[in-house]
Amino acid sequence: MTLPLPARLRTANFLVELLDDAAVGLARELRKRTRAKPRSRGATLRPGIETPLWNALVEEIRPHLGKRGEKAMLARELGLHRSQVSKFFARGTAMPDAERALQVLLWLARRSSPK
Repeated sequence: MTLPLPARLRTANFLVELLDDAAVGLARELRKRTRAKPRSRGATLRPGIETPLWNALVEEIRPHLGKRGEKAMLARELGLHRSQVSKFFARGTAMPDAERALQVLLWLARRSSPK
């Protein structure tokens, strides 16, 4: 028996399902293109083809950061410098920690939900 989700969680659940579908497709492509490389113990995960969930989230967020000042507002909400948000979403050279990644998901859910 599945319990109905509260309205606030429906949007987040929709986003999670959307990201899951995108990540599965990207993971399939990754397996086709690359072989498994041994990873050194404790190595930091970097954005790239090995991070399909992060790549899917970035693709969902980029359209919301097009207007002037949007990156700065997101940076303020995350407690980061603007340049760090650019590294996450424009340049793709860094990833946030787990807590900030969840904050980004909630930010996206608020932006995507109908008013």
